[in-house]
Amino acid sequence: MQASIVGQETVVERLIIGLLANGNLLVEGLPGLAKTRAIKALARNIEADFSRIQFTPDLLPSDVTGTEVYYQADGGGSFRFEPGPIFANIVLGDEINRAPAKVQAAMLEAMEERQVTVAGTTHRMPRLFMVMATQNPVEQEGTYPLPEAQLDRFLMHVNIGYPPVEDEVAIVDLVRREEAEAQRASDAAAATEGRAADGAADPAGRIPQQAVFDARREIAAIRVPDAIKRYVADLVYATRTPARFSEDLAKWIDVGGSPRASIALDRCSRVHAWLQARDYVDPEDVRAVVHDCLRHRLGLSYAAEGEGVLADQVIDEVIARVALP
Repeated sequence: MQASIVGQETVVERLIIGLLANGNLLVEGLPGLAKTRAIKALARNIEADFSRIQFTPDLLPSDVTGTEVYYQADGGGSFRFEPGPIFANIVLGDEINRAPAKVQAAMLEAMEERQVTVAGTTHRMPRLFMVMATQNPVEQEGTYPLPEAQLDRFLMHVNIGYPPVEDEVAIVDLVRREEAEAQRASDAAAATEGRAADGAADPAGRIPQQAVFDARREIAAIRVPDAIKRYVADLVYATRTPARFSEDLAKWIDVGGSPRASIALDRCSRVHAWLQARDYVDPEDVRAVVHDCLRHRLGLSYAAEGEGVLADQVIDEVIARVALP
């Protein structure tokens, strides 16, 4: 993935954590910061079906989940279910905040329940199923912001920022190389089968799905000491009772994290420990993923918005106030 994405190492790691933790991700960043490219790079390196849903205000729920279609044959006809683009292993929901509420609800129900019910029949998702939704934080016209209750269903909220200047030079060079390779392949009439739309070549060896399931089995066996379990619970509890920890937190937080926040912290910290080749979780694993697990689960007050305080700054204050185990 990092061969086709420069300057976004943290984002690549978060996408892998989401895959191994069997969760869905919300990826947010300004246009042109490789959100879609990163997700495509992940799908391209796994033996998995990939689909993309471009959300627009006129989209219908059936455009996402699928619908019953009547087929007429000799002597009669019957209804058959035509699966929508949600029925894939890795699904990219591009600009989910452009979809109306009904479509968002249908999408998030499929993410949460791992199934879709159409005409009274339940259709289950594939065993390997992951949704990565993107949204643009600067455009408000023609958008439908996700409600807090639906945001809570995402395992992590990943922010993508601008790359350093040195990496931006490398990005320009990378795109030029890809364009040159695509032109040479076109001239030779030997373009690689399955080449991605962004011009990057498909790798020779793709990771089988069973490798992901085996990794998840090992992650489930990662040891979480009782002190770390309490630390995770204390971090989330501090967002619910901010007045007990500091006046600033009491002023900034209106709504704290739900139990889903604790579950997400537990799952993601175990994956982080596994990626560090350890069989136990330590406080640094929790701190490494706490911002991504909590930033979309905090309801900030008008005072915080008026002072320009961001969710990440609030989480930093929570980390500083909660004692390490």
